[in-house]
Amino acid sequence: MKARNILAGAAALTLAAAPAIAEVNLDRAAAPVAGESEATGTGIVLGILALAAIIAGIIIAADGSDDVPTSA
Repeated sequence: MKARNILAGAAALTLAAAPAIAEVNLDRAAAPVAGESEATGTGIVLGILALAAIIAGIIIAADGSDDVPTSA
């Protein structure tokens, strides 16, 4: 019963504090960038691998084998 009261109090506190927290300005300045990232081609490689996985999944799903269950 005591834990329930503590949890209810914590829930009420978070609901009461939410509007105050929403007004806080947390703008952060971006860090200066010295150069470009060295991982420029990884997005293309991951895209190609994802496309290959999707195509392989379609081929496996549309295999066309007529497996008939033994128990009918």
